[in-house]
Amino acid sequence: MALFRLCYITDRKGLPAQTGLESGALTTRIREGICSGIDLVQIREKDLTTRELVALVQSALEAARGTPTRVVVNDRLDVALALGASGVHLGRQSLEPRLVRRLVPQNFLIGVSCHSLEEARDAEAAGANYIIFGPVFETPSKLAFGPPLGIEALREAATNLKLPVLAVGGVTLENARECLQAGASGIAAIRLFQDCPSVSERVKKVSESFRSGS
Repeated sequence: MALFRLCYITDRKGLPAQTGLESGALTTRIREGICSGIDLVQIREKDLTTRELVALVQSALEAARGTPTRVVVNDRLDVALALGASGVHLGRQSLEPRLVRRLVPQNFLIGVSCHSLEEARDAEAAGANYIIFGPVFETPSKLAFGPPLGIEALREAATNLKLPVLAVGGVTLENARECLQAGASGIAAIRLFQDCPSVSERVKKVSESFRSGS
């Protein structure tokens, strides 16, 4: 069973001073995250052409080669399989996890975004390897899913599932430890790893907060 502490979810449009994929800002950020010890990189660039997405995923996989970091592709099972990515991450509009499980190798990771305990239980029963659960806290990127679920909902999900549960949505340096205390295996975030000058320093500070409880 995959166990992750830190998951970086990419969003090139949210990078400071980023005007497009051609600038290389996202590729640089992914490489920095991998070198810093990020456990899981979720390539979540839904509007890229297939050619652009393939180039980005290839770059991420090259950076991750020989490291413990896993690279998964949001939704695009075809791209993930063709390039030998570690897995695919599924959302509400994606293929059913049960169908994907029948199509992929045994060690292929299937992550699922869930917004309720019921959804998480369904994903677990359908063959998911890990759950990204949220939004736990308020965050602009998750407004479409309604108000934040809160730390107690995260605790309930972590308690009732056998799979690793990663907290997502408004996770910060100040509340990351709270997610672990509620039973989450780790955290998943966009802004936490992008709204900072140095990914390595951010990863170091998050890891320190996990250890110290601060």
